[in-house]
Amino acid sequence: MLNKFFGRFSKDLGIDLGTTNTLVYTPEKGIVINEPSVVAVNMRTDEILCVGLEAKRMLGKTPPHIQAIKPLVDGVISDFEVTEKMLKYFIDKVHSEYFTLVPRPRVVIGIPLDITEVEKKAVEDAAKSAGARQVFLIEQSMAAAIGTRVDVTGPQATMVVDIGGGTTEIAVISLGGVVAWKTLRLAGNALDNDIIQYVREEFNILIGEQVAENIKIKIGSAAALKEPIDMPLRGRDLINGLPKEVMITDSQVREAMARIIRQIIENIKITLETTPPELVSDIYEHGIILTGGVALLRGLDKEIAQATKIPVRVAEDPLTCVVRGTGILLADPKLLAKVLSPVTEEY
Repeated sequence: MLNKFFGRFSKDLGIDLGTTNTLVYTPEKGIVINEPSVVAVNMRTDEILCVGLEAKRMLGKTPPHIQAIKPLVDGVISDFEVTEKMLKYFIDKVHSEYFTLVPRPRVVIGIPLDITEVEKKAVEDAAKSAGARQVFLIEQSMAAAIGTRVDVTGPQATMVVDIGGGTTEIAVISLGGVVAWKTLRLAGNALDNDIIQYVREEFNILIGEQVAENIKIKIGSAAALKEPIDMPLRGRDLINGLPKEVMITDSQVREAMARIIRQIIENIKITLETTPPELVSDIYEHGIILTGGVALLRGLDKEIAQATKIPVRVAEDPLTCVVRGTGILLADPKLLAKVLSPVTEEY
C-alpha cells in the first residue's frame, strides 16, 4: 500500500548496470546519470565516501583505509552490498529535485545474456533493497537493439554486437527473442589489460588501468590509420623504479589489442554459423549493428565487415543504446511484456 502511494511521486527509471559505467534514464528527461560504476568506501567506518566519477578518480591513489571498489565484474554483481548502496545513491540523486520523501520507482535493468538465476536474483534484490517497488529485467542485447530503434518483434533478424567494459555479447534477435547468441568475458577492460601487459614487456614500464584506457581512447584502432599518430606514455620504470616517459604509436597499441579483437571477430563468425539460414539471409541484407563503448574504436566496423563479408554499422551514440532501450520499454508496456526476461524463482 505504502509502495503504491510513494510510487505516485516517484520517477520510473531505466538502468544500464554496466561493468564500467552505470547509466540512468527517466522518460521525462532522458539520460540523467552517466557515471563510472565505482564506489569509494571508508573501511574503518563502513561509510560510502563518494560514488561515480569522484570515486573513479581515487582508483590506485587511496590510503589503506579507503577502498575504491568496482562492485560489478563482467556485467554481474560481485559485491552485493556496495551495488545496493550505489543503486540507492543513483535513485536518490534522480529524485533529489522532486518532492519525494521515499522514492519507490519502477525500474527496468539490463542484464547479460549468460547470467545465472542466482546472479539474476542478486540484481533484483539489490534494486529492491535500493528502493525499487518493481523490477523488470531485460537482456542487454535486446535493450541495445531496441535503443537503436530496430523492430525486434518482427520476423526479420537483427544481429547486435554489444562490446562493453566487461563483456562482449553477440546476439541474433527475431520475433522478440534471442535466437542465437554468444557471450565473451573479453571487452574494453581486457583491451586495457593487454595494453598494460604490452607496455610492461616492450618498454619495461608499469602503467595503471586509467592510463591504459586513455591510450586506447586517444590512439587505439583496430585497422591501420591513414596517418600514424602517437602520444606520450608515462609510468614507473621497472628497472630503477623512477618515473619515465616514452612515446607510444597507434601501431603498437593495435598490436597490443590484436589478440582480443581477433577473438571477438572469430566468435561473431561462430554465432553466424549457428544461426538458421533464413535469418543469416536477413543479416546479410541488413548488416550487423555495433553497440557499446568499444564500438567507438577506430576501424573496428571495417575489420568485422572485412572478416564476415557482411555490412557493419556503428549505432548512433553506441554507449547509451542499452539505457535508451530500457527507457523505450518504460514507455511501452506491451513491448516490455513481449521481451521481458522471466522473473527468478524465490529461494
